[in-house]
Amino acid sequence: MNSMNVVYCPLMTESASLMVEKENKLIFIVNLKAHKKDVKRAVEELYEVKVHRVTLLITPQGEKKAFVRLKPEYKASDVAIKLGLL
Repeated sequence: MNSMNVVYCPLMTESASLMVEKENKLIFIVNLKAHKKDVKRAVEELYEVKVHRVTLLITPQGEKKAFVRLKPEYKASDVAIKLGLL
């Protein structure tokens, strides 16, 4: 899968902003057919960071969310600021 076809958009809610600050995580809406490895590769390519862990969740609305935890040497808040989320 192409990186642009895997990650659709970042998601920023109140709970997501707490995850950015406390857990070094970013949340994205991703393609339903994407696997953890696809999401990891796409986030590393698009945002030039290293990913520690990816957790996927399908919402009741039928969207797939990816919770992406960055490695300690990268800050999720810096990426969120680049994206205009914070």
